[in-house]
This record gives sequence, C-alpha cells and structure tokens, in this order.
Amino acid sequence: MNATLPLQTLLESGQPVAEHRPWPRIVVTPEIWKPLSEGLANGSWTLLGLWGEIGMVHLAVWEALEGFYIASLPCPNGTFPSVGRLHPPAQRLERTIADLVGLRPVDALDSRPWLDHGRWPVRHPLGSATAPTSPSPPYRFLPAEGESLHQIPVGPVHAGIIEPGHFRFTANGEAVVRLEERLGYVHKGIENLLQGASLEQAARLVGRVSGDSTVAYALAFARAVEAATETEIPARAHWLRALMAELERLANHCGDIGAICNDAAFALMLAHCAVLREEVLRASAACFGHRLLMDCIVPGGVATDLSAEGATVLQTLLAEFRRQFPPLVELYDNTASLQERTVDTGFVKPVLIQQFGSGGIVGRAGGRAFDARRQPGYPPYDELKFEVPLRTDSDVNGRVWLRISEVRQSLALIGQILERLPSGIVRAPLNLPNQTGEGVALVEGFRGDILVWLRLNADGTVARCHPRDPSWFQWPLLEAAIENNIVADFPLCNKSFNGSYSGHDL
Repeated sequence: MNATLPLQTLLESGQPVAEHRPWPRIVVTPEIWKPLSEGLANGSWTLLGLWGEIGMVHLAVWEALEGFYIASLPCPNGTFPSVGRLHPPAQRLERTIADLVGLRPVDALDSRPWLDHGRWPVRHPLGSATAPTSPSPPYRFLPAEGESLHQIPVGPVHAGIIEPGHFRFTANGEAVVRLEERLGYVHKGIENLLQGASLEQAARLVGRVSGDSTVAYALAFARAVEAATETEIPARAHWLRALMAELERLANHCGDIGAICNDAAFALMLAHCAVLREEVLRASAACFGHRLLMDCIVPGGVATDLSAEGATVLQTLLAEFRRQFPPLVELYDNTASLQERTVDTGFVKPVLIQQFGSGGIVGRAGGRAFDARRQPGYPPYDELKFEVPLRTDSDVNGRVWLRISEVRQSLALIGQILERLPSGIVRAPLNLPNQTGEGVALVEGFRGDILVWLRLNADGTVARCHPRDPSWFQWPLLEAAIENNIVADFPLCNKSFNGSYSGHDL
C-alpha cells in the first residue's frame, strides 16, 4: 500500500467498528498505518488527533474531499510505529501517549516526557498505573550552537494571572535564535476522571477542560454523546447552542484584541475592549444564568431556554456593539505606534500552518481556510449566512484583523439567530441503548477546531473520552513565530496566539 491512494481506498482493507458514529473508525494493520503516516507527511490529509488507550492507538485524519476518518491500530506489544518520525505535528501527541498510556512510538525522534514531569504518584495513569521506580532525570532542552548565544528561562510562573508554562529562549543579544516550550504544568487528569463518569458528570468535566471555551467543549461533548446514542435533539436547541457559541466567540475575541494591544503598550484599547467583553458576559448571565455559559449545553439539548426578555437583552447588546466597536477598529488602524509593533511581528510561514493543520485565528490569518462550522459542518450553521475571514499576512497584525472580522461575523450570526430562532422544546431524552456505543464530534471554538471522541459503557457511563484542544497544533507554531524577533516581542506574539495551557495539558 502507498500514501498516493485515496484515504477511503487505503482504509478499505481495515475492519470498520459498527457502533462508531457519525464518521467511520477503522481498525487497521501496521501495513495500513505506515502509508497513513506518509500521507500526513506529504500533505495528502490533515492530522486531527492522536491518542491512546490500553492496547490501542487512534489516529484521526481529515481530507477535504473524503472527510473524517479514525484509524485504530492494536498495540499488543505496547508499541506502535511512530507517526511523528515522518510528520512532526504528531510528536508531542506521541510523547503524551507514552506518558499517559505507556504505549511507545517506535523510531520516534523525540522520546522525552511531555506531560509527566516526574511529579505524578503513578506512571501511565491510563495504562498500567504503576508507581514510579526512580526519580525522573532533568529535562533535556534541545541545544543551539553559535557564537555569543545565551539562554533566558521564562516561567513556568509568570507575572499576572496567566497559567503556568515554561519558555526557554536561546538568544543572540535581543534576537531570538530558538524558543523551546515545556508545558504540562496544569495537567489535571481529565481523561482519567472521565473514565466511569456519568454523562452529567462528564459533561461538567469536559466543559471545564479550558474554561474560556466551555461552550465549545460542552457542544463537542454533547454532539459526541448524541452521535453515540443516535439521539436527535430539538431544532430550537441547535439554534440556542449556536447563539451561545457566538457569544463565547464574541467575548473572547474582544478580550484578545484588547490584550494584544496592551502588550504593545496601548492600554486604551484594552480598557475599551474589556468593557465590550464585560457587556457580553453580563448579557450571557442575564439570558442563560452564567457569565461564561458553563453547563448551559448538555447532551440532549440545552439546560436553559431563551426568554423574550433575554432576546431583548441580546438585541440591545448588538446595538451597543455596532455603536462602540467601529471606532475601536479605527483607533487600532490609525495608531502608527501600535502598527509599528504588530505589523511583520511574529510571522508564521503558511507552509507550517498547513503542515500542522492549525485552525482558528492562527490558521486563517495564514491562509488556511478551515472552519468546522462549514466543514464538516453542523446545525444550524448550514442554514445561516456567514463568511469565514481569511488573510495571508500571518503576523500579529493579521491575527488582530482576523479577530476583528470574526467579531463582525459573530454579530451578524447572533442577529440572524434571534430573527429566525424556531419555537419548541429545548431538550430531548437520550436514546441510551443497553450496549456500548462510540461517538466523535468536531466543532469550532474561538481558538479553532475542538475534537471530542468517546466510548460509552452499556450502563450509559463513559468508558473512554478524549478531548483535543486546538492549541496542540498552535503552540509549536509559536516557537516558529518568535524566531528572529526580539525577546521583548514574545508577549505580543504569545497573546496573538492565545494558546490554552489548560486545554493542552488535559
């Protein structure tokens, strides 16, 4: 077999898993696994996820014409052929599989621990769960050679209230020669906590994987459960879910635009954008009972309906945004000192964006036109009119303008939803079968595409669940973005990405 075959043809000789929905999961052999890896490496398809469980590793791939497939490789000897050896975006995921499950990628180029910093009471908590036998050796950062180089360690504890992560700079004077990240400091054992959890408990946990994306995560989990149980939810629930998702997107993009400007020493934008973000949060609380909309989306629909008074609150919010936001865009565009900091800073090569399959702001600012609301798509976005903003400048300025465009699109989407919101009930009972079922979902959060895969036990509890944050394919690109920039521009680059520490660390 070879990687030039169409994806569907390549997987035909595998064994389909009957109870997996809505997209196929195929149990494959090493003879199929190898050309799958080669196809990822040559750009034939895109890596969506790579995770493991006892005795098996799963590879999620996307191809624009053929769609979404999951290939599952049995690992009877506790090993699997490395995907990262050919396709670098898989390397951190393989290191995570080794830490959590104990499955070892054969011929991997990087075998260092990733999430396990040697502080856990057990090794391989999703696998053999054995006690550590010896202390972990010091972490080996990659070397850099050249004259007059020095290292600058930053973190894991930072100024302010941001989450912990370590950044090791190698610099020549102020110019950054190499940045290497070390993450994992906020590992919470999410996947372990999900095993055996009821659907209600699991929905709350997944909604807290990354708190600023609670709507997107809750939506992905709910859709995965509904796929696994073949449950149809009411039309009004679909529309209310989209309304919540756009409110979340609106709040976060406003916060990010202001924070990026603040890191460029333009605090005025931060103040105004913070006011707009606060207005969204207050409207969310007035309409659905929670500022961040936590626990509002549940398997089967939504937990809270939108009242007539709530609709009026949102119409007022739209009017205020349309009055306050355009002057802020003009302020950003006409402030030369701000443009001096953002234009051409933190450039990411579009070829890297394509290779890593990076979504969201980072991807679309660098020319990758992928939005899970369109492909593979889900209700009610197939009935709504919206554009997917796209740019090619791929720098901090481009990522600001991309957010500005997405704010405009979210305002338009919220307006359409309020005008066309169908009536009816907002929640349906789950069709819980007396057998196991599997489901997967891909939804668009404000950072990019979020994947949730799960398997249910016969009693309706969670047997295994894997949530994948878009930051997995964005954090590595930050290392490339800062190269040849000055150290002082790192906060600006970092904020323009706004990768999730919590969502990544699990």
